Amino acid sequence: MSQLQEWPQIAVVGAGAVGGYFGGLFARSGAPVVLIGRSHFADAVNSKGLVLDKLHGQERISVRATVEMSAVRDCSLVLFCVKANDTSATATQMAPFVRPDATVVCLQNGVDNADQVRAAANVAAVPAAVYVAVSVPESGRVKHLARGDLIIGPPSERTTHLADLFGRAGIQCRVSDNIEGELWVKLLRNCALNAISALGHTRYGEIAQNADAKQLMKQIIDEVLAVAQAAGIALPGIGDLESGMAAAMELATQMADALSSTAQDLDRGRSTEIDALNGYIARLGAKLGIPAPVNHALFTLVKLAEQKAVS
Repeated sequence: MSQLQEWPQIAVVGAGAVGGYFGGLFARSGAPVVLIGRSHFADAVNSKGLVLDKLHGQERISVRATVEMSAVRDCSLVLFCVKANDTSATATQMAPFVRPDATVVCLQNGVDNADQVRAAANVAAVPAAVYVAVSVPESGRVKHLARGDLIIGPPSERTTHLADLFGRAGIQCRVSDNIEGELWVKLLRNCALNAISALGHTRYGEIAQNADAKQLMKQIIDEVLAVAQAAGIALPGIGDLESGMAAAMELATQMADALSSTAQDLDRGRSTEIDALNGYIARLGAKLGIPAPVNHALFTLVKLAEQKAVS
């Protein structure tokens, strides 16, 4: 049996920076992939191929792209990469076409996307905590800056098989028995860095070197941990403010040259995912009776900036 036959048919829903990167790696490895995204992205990929711009140079990858959601019909693996705010609506749009035995991997920011996909599309959805610094400087070109690994869970035959597939495509993938906690670790890091990067128009490395920014990060993280504790969430490796700060600083150092996805969205006049980040902490905190004024303030400021950018 050839390697091509061994691969599942793969669809990337919401192909942009993250979807283009991971979908491109699968296509480069020989997997049959279709990228489903905006028309300008699909047109560029179909006419010139997908350009993957990595630190060691550029690669042009031949892969099919479309704007039609019906392209998921024959795919047993779906990489779901839309913005967190669009999860339910996109999953509902996908529902009539997706195979009942398909696996949807949610490569998104936020902690409840898989639940939303299951509810909207009645399909097996696997949550993933994704760590990758990528951008789309022009249609059809994905620029990779740092990392490119993910954590999925919980342990099962399905997730073990998925980890093997990602590994064959050169993507580091770990299966966790506390995927909810891993998603919260990613949420903590996003809350600590994304809004500051967006509002300050600054890269992660600059945040990590600024004393006032680090003081602000501590206040954000303190609130995130308080809300997590009230919600009964255990964050792997993070039990106090010091370890929470260390986790955020580690990411800021690893992705020093990266602008947050929130900053990139504002720069492009697009809606951000701040509702699923600092906004999520503010809302859940209010529900649980845990004050989160700093997260609420950052959420509010990004939303105001977003209104101006999108209008």
